[in-house]
Amino acid sequence: MRTFANFILKEIYHITRDWRSLLVLICIPVIQLFLFGYAIRTELNEAEIGIIDRSKDYITQEITNKLISSGYFKLNAYVENEKQIEHLFKNGTVKEVIIFEPHFATKLEKEGKASVMLIADASNPNIATLVTSYTSSIIRTYQLELNSKSIKANTIIIPEVKMLFNPELKSVFMFVPGLIALILMLVSALMTSITITREKEMGSMEVLLVSPLKPQMIVIGKVVPYVVISFFNSMTVLALSILIFRIPFEGSFLLFTLESILFIITALSLGILISTIANSQLVAMIMSLGGLLMPSVLLSGFIYPVENMPLILQWLSYLIPAKWFLIILKGIMLKGLGIEHLWKETLILMGMAIFFLAVSTRKLKIRLE
Repeated sequence: MRTFANFILKEIYHITRDWRSLLVLICIPVIQLFLFGYAIRTELNEAEIGIIDRSKDYITQEITNKLISSGYFKLNAYVENEKQIEHLFKNGTVKEVIIFEPHFATKLEKEGKASVMLIADASNPNIATLVTSYTSSIIRTYQLELNSKSIKANTIIIPEVKMLFNPELKSVFMFVPGLIALILMLVSALMTSITITREKEMGSMEVLLVSPLKPQMIVIGKVVPYVVISFFNSMTVLALSILIFRIPFEGSFLLFTLESILFIITALSLGILISTIANSQLVAMIMSLGGLLMPSVLLSGFIYPVENMPLILQWLSYLIPAKWFLIILKGIMLKGLGIEHLWKETLILMGMAIFFLAVSTRKLKIRLE
């Protein structure tokens, strides 16, 4: 029995001696709990809206005040005409534009009904459905208040909903760009971190370093095949989504290709960075899946809107490369945007790739020499 107890103590010692593995195993579940607990929000919170008020009477002003004071919306712009709406959506300035028809209050008083147009950016159908349903609900509540005050019996305010970029609200329009980002992240970061860690774990990386090749060239040689595989995967998913799911592709294919390569390089640099921290393939896999892939799913806006999350998670989302790549993909595929609209996201990804490559290459060189 003493021998068995000593064996258990020895195993505990081995686990605690590798503090990196222990830290990962303990911290990852805690991080996932907080991410799932705080990031998954299906309610609306301060969604940016624009308003075209062609009436400018007391009723349209009261409805506007109701929307803003509800806490669900934030007024970003008073829009002059409908020609500006598509530009606002392409820039990501607003999620919805509300249009009040002329003589709104007069029509309610004389005819007993008036209409308001709700135009939403449906490139993310979940958010589009939320903003239009919340707006319609607030307008219906205000309509009941008017009837109780009896401006005219049975006053009706008719919300007319229009969706841009995805009029049928197909969820596949949202999921396919997100899947492209996740597939590239999974293949690039996960496989790169495991491959390099396996070489270190088996001791063969040191053998390679005594060859005439420089350490940087060895690392590049290791990751180049995954660049090719990841790029092939992205093209395959794109082709299938267009041919089978009929997803529109409105933008430049060349820009899509260049942006995909940039994101692949960013993901590969993250994989190299993980490999410098992890001592084993298991730890590298846990860090890639739990510490990288899961935040990419939850904090990129792939499924849940980032705007609805607590402020600290919104700040953390700026560090997630998939968030910026997802904005680029939706902009190119669904809205037909060019580099003049996506330059900021492109520069952010480029800066991340340079930073991660510089840090990971330096750390890897130091550790292996």
